[in-house]
Amino acid sequence: MCFYTVYACQHYLLCFPQNDGRLRFGRQSVVYKSSKTGKVDSIPAAELSQAQWRRVCLGQGIKLTTSTGHIYKYDGFRDTDFEKISEYFKSHYKVELSEKELCVKGWNWGTAKFSGPLLSFEVSDSPAFEIPLASVSQCATGKNEVTLEFHQNDEAEVSLMEVRFYVPPGDTATTEEGPEPVEVFRDSVLSKADVIQATGDAVCIFKELQCLTPRGRYDIRIYPSFLHLHGKTFDYKIPYTTVLRLFLLPHKDQRQMFFMISLDPPIKQGQTRYHFLILLFSKEEDLSLSLNMTEEEVEKRYGGKLSKNMSGSLYEMVGRVMKALVNRKITVPGNFLGHSGTQCITCSYKASSGLLYPLERGFVYIHKPPVHLRFEEVSCVNFARGTTTTRSFDFEIETKQGTQFTFSSIEREEYGKLFDFVTAKKLSIKNRGFKEGIKGKDDMLEDSDEDQHDAYLERMKEEGKIREEANDKYVLASASDSSAEGGDSDREKKKRPAKKAKVVKERKPRKKKPKDSGAPKRPMSAYFLWLNASRESIKAEHPGISITEISKRAGEMWRELGKEQKVV
Repeated sequence: MCFYTVYACQHYLLCFPQNDGRLRFGRQSVVYKSSKTGKVDSIPAAELSQAQWRRVCLGQGIKLTTSTGHIYKYDGFRDTDFEKISEYFKSHYKVELSEKELCVKGWNWGTAKFSGPLLSFEVSDSPAFEIPLASVSQCATGKNEVTLEFHQNDEAEVSLMEVRFYVPPGDTATTEEGPEPVEVFRDSVLSKADVIQATGDAVCIFKELQCLTPRGRYDIRIYPSFLHLHGKTFDYKIPYTTVLRLFLLPHKDQRQMFFMISLDPPIKQGQTRYHFLILLFSKEEDLSLSLNMTEEEVEKRYGGKLSKNMSGSLYEMVGRVMKALVNRKITVPGNFLGHSGTQCITCSYKASSGLLYPLERGFVYIHKPPVHLRFEEVSCVNFARGTTTTRSFDFEIETKQGTQFTFSSIEREEYGKLFDFVTAKKLSIKNRGFKEGIKGKDDMLEDSDEDQHDAYLERMKEEGKIREEANDKYVLASASDSSAEGGDSDREKKKRPAKKAKVVKERKPRKKKPKDSGAPKRPMSAYFLWLNASRESIKAEHPGISITEISKRAGEMWRELGKEQKVV
């Protein structure tokens, strides 16, 4: 039996992160995919040993226990889902979905039971609450007391920071034979808690690596379960379980490489959160690395992924070690090539200039602030005209959550490459019809002898006419006021004649000439005459070609013609 006390919180459930996602029950496995991070958890059906249906704060929930000792909890179900899910579990998993009632008496004394990665506090054999030990950041003991401290949940308005358990002392005969109950409680928590302790020697050390976020130079010590960043001012310990993805991206100058590590939860520096760790390497920098392990230990632990002695480029060594220890693939650029022949696009995001990488499954922007957008969370994209000059355009990405990311100051030459990439990835383009027309006319406008219709110029002309009419009305109104106030003094009458003379000349409103429907139209330019004559031949050479591609092909053919052939 023990007592517990909650500190610095109104509701203990707010401590533990609640991630939205999709849960799918399949014949071979149970798969959950997080909507926020895209991380996939798969539970093989053969490993399911127990399933419980419980009432939780968000309706109904399911607790799944595997034969390997792992526990998974999902909630958000309806009451009517119980029968359907229960039948599916019996027929496909051979596991009975049992109903379990939670204790709601509000008592603060009961029995603490450790079941795998969970600490369950039970009252009268019914669980009152459960604490995932992976959320414990520190465990300290006092006289008959055990204090649990938790990782801060940045997404919760109120977070649980600390819980204290009072553990009654055991009998004198019992304590003489074994350890104190408080020590047993603490050891049970620490065996499953996420408490990082730098015990033993590091596997390897990379010294003075240039880090862009957080900024500075750090020594990176690689341990079996976490990596330690040691700088002049700050130290960070990053468990490998918090690493979501690894990226290796070439710089536009082709002389440097970015190595980016995606983290969830992020590392913290005061009130700043770093969701990405970005390292910058020079391609010319080489390294000979020797692991602090025997060859047998390396072969047994990493299965041929690493060797005791390795040499090569520094970024290759860091990537190889991280891939083996984190056990995640390294994402590299795909088939995209920009106008300059590189795999990235120079642009600006917010107030900083950086590089946008179109990857096979998303977009990555480096570096301030770093952004990673997966295609599955993108609602639509938009190509917009640049606000300052016509030589560039803006690329806008809108997510399904309603957040918009605008990458501005992209060179006009990159438009075709980026448009083709977005189309090939089947992303929804917000202004597709308008931009296809612009893309088809780009080549036409270059060699056209005559200016085309400019909607912006026409709008400016209309606004100018409106301002002129408003000025005319103001002048007439001021003239009538001045004539009504005449007779003040002879001096004023002598001074105003010039103004009155100007006022007398009233401007007559301009009469718009009626448009003659029978008047001849403006003659077509040489390009359009040639295009009308050559359109059918282009279609015959390229059957099934789209309107956009016809315009593009026609523009290329028109540029190849000589000046003599262009004369009508």
